[in-house]
Amino acid sequence: MDVLQRLFEQHFHVPAERVLPLQGQLGGSGRVIVRLAGSGLTAIGILYSVREENAAFLEFSRHFRRHGLPVPEIYAEDLSQGAYLEEDLGDTTLFEFLSANRPGDTIAPQVVEAYRKVVAVLPRFQVQAGRNLNYKVCYPRASFDRQSIAWDLNYFKYYFLRLAGIPFNEQALEVDFTRLTRFLLSADRDYFLYRDFQSRNIMLRSGEPWFLDYQGGRKGALQYDIASLLYDGKADLPPDLRRQLLDDYLDCLAGFIDLKREAFIEHYYAFVYVRILQALGAYGFRGFYERKAHFLQSVPYALKNLRWLAEHVKLPVALPALLDALERISSSDRLQSRAVPAAGLTVRIFSFSFHHPMPLDEAGNGGGFVFDARSLPNPGREEQFRALTGQDAAVIDYLDRQESVHQFLSHAVSLVDASVASYRRRGFSNLMVSFGCTGGQHRSVYLAEQLARYLRGTNGVEVIVCHTQLDKLGK
Repeated sequence: MDVLQRLFEQHFHVPAERVLPLQGQLGGSGRVIVRLAGSGLTAIGILYSVREENAAFLEFSRHFRRHGLPVPEIYAEDLSQGAYLEEDLGDTTLFEFLSANRPGDTIAPQVVEAYRKVVAVLPRFQVQAGRNLNYKVCYPRASFDRQSIAWDLNYFKYYFLRLAGIPFNEQALEVDFTRLTRFLLSADRDYFLYRDFQSRNIMLRSGEPWFLDYQGGRKGALQYDIASLLYDGKADLPPDLRRQLLDDYLDCLAGFIDLKREAFIEHYYAFVYVRILQALGAYGFRGFYERKAHFLQSVPYALKNLRWLAEHVKLPVALPALLDALERISSSDRLQSRAVPAAGLTVRIFSFSFHHPMPLDEAGNGGGFVFDARSLPNPGREEQFRALTGQDAAVIDYLDRQESVHQFLSHAVSLVDASVASYRRRGFSNLMVSFGCTGGQHRSVYLAEQLARYLRGTNGVEVIVCHTQLDKLGK
């Protein structure tokens, strides 16, 4: 982390007092993503070893900002160390906003409005900013060409079909792949293709969308990105909303090009299929091959989309072997049993006083963490804080300014983060974390709230906080 701290100090002219890991590093990309903070300033630091991909992200970011697009500002970089520093866009992804505002099967109006804002911005990336983009920095390909499509289709074939045990006729499937590729390449491909335009790569700040993770972008067809967003597996958008958002997107797109809607739709669903196949290949590689079981939790959503497509869409190109394989996937009891979503992990976070017994593990799981915060500066010794708690702004501000508190919290978060990832992979249902201090009122409460804030929004994790001493005091 030294290189990121150095970049932070060079840019802001103050040291980074706190470095906290972010959940992005738990995904499949291999990146290390952290938030650095000091003197009220924050930034996101990235460590990644693939220089070409880093260079593409940095070049694209600067280009998009010149076009007024909402992407993070690049503060500093050191490509020789695989490091760069970017603007902090907050903690709320579009996916998290959707998940938090979805009572039952109903999607709240504010979520629909957020999606409408997102689809309105997409043509600006694809057409407006795509016109004079430097495609020479694209990695690994400059366009979504025959080779790119072959990689995606073979990814699906070898890492999903084969590893899931789905029988298929390889020669017949290759014939279909050739037909599908030829058809996809007949679409107009002179636009910027974002490549991973989905709800986890879109941040919401003050209700407005900001965009990330376009480093795999290249020249390609317009249909791919809107298909990626609307058929984003776990987002599980209902068909009526998908149709409404597609119409909204096409209305916005018509302001940038001479749009022929029938021609667009003719190719659209073929791109929906290829995007779902690419996603299934990724789930298979991470889940079946790397044995990261939580990736398989997305499979049922992809299967649901495939069943809807089979019932409602007729492609203008014959793909009998592929569609037969997809039907076998959708009806495979073995696959469904291996891909059933886990019940989820409940993390119970306690604060307590060492003058009283430690909290008991009522879940019966045993183990967990107990952190002793008595070594940290104690606000309770100062008169102005004595009647307050670790939930009050004055105490939070006091503890936020203590270097030792940030170091303690960073280590605690790293330990808990690793256990959360491991527990979820292994199907555990409960984890208990306790913070103790002298009175159970200031430091332990603050630390418990900070950890809870970090973990909330993690997919598949429920966070429960209990302040045992505050409850006794009625605070």
